[in-house]
Amino acid sequence: MEQEKKEPEKVVLNPEKVLYEVDVHMTASVLYDYMLRHTYMSLTGPIATILGIMCIMFWSNGANIVYLIAGIVIIAYLPWNLFLSAKRQVLTNEAFKKPLHYAFTEDGIYVSQDGKTEMQKWDNMHKAVSTGKSVIVYTSKVSASIFPRKDLGEDSMALLEILCRYMDPKKVKIKQ
Repeated sequence: MEQEKKEPEKVVLNPEKVLYEVDVHMTASVLYDYMLRHTYMSLTGPIATILGIMCIMFWSNGANIVYLIAGIVIIAYLPWNLFLSAKRQVLTNEAFKKPLHYAFTEDGIYVSQDGKTEMQKWDNMHKAVSTGKSVIVYTSKVSASIFPRKDLGEDSMALLEILCRYMDPKKVKIKQ
C-alpha cells in the first residue's frame, strides 16, 4: 500500500486583516549588522573582546610581542568571521535571493515567499530589538526576522507601533 503524500496546509491570509506589509531584501550588510548585535549581546563577543584586551595588557606590561599579536587577532577575528559568514549566507541561501513578504495582523506575523506562507503568533515572539540598520523580531532565542530600516522607509513607526501593541511590552526593546 502506497502512502499518500500530504501537502502542507496552506495558510490563508485575509487581506482585510493586514495591519502592515513590507517586502524585505536581505543584504550582507543587514545580515552582518544582525550577527554583530546577536554575537556581542551574548557571551561569545564580550568574552573574546576581554580576552583580547587582556593579551594586549600583558604585552603592554612587558610580556612577549606574541601577546600583542594574539590580542589583535582575537579582537579582530570575530567581527571579520561574522562579516565573511554574512556575505557567504547572502550569496548561498536561496531564501535571501528573493524578497520575503511580511504581513502583520492581530494574530501574528505572516511571512511568504514563492507561494509558501508561514505564520508566527505574537505570543510566541521572544523579543523585539533594533540596531541602526534594522528592527529585529526574535521568534526564538536564536531565530529572528530582520526588517531593514531601508525597506521600512518612512513607515517604520507603523511597524514599531504594531510591535508595541501586540507583543508583551517587556519583550520590546527598540530605540528609534
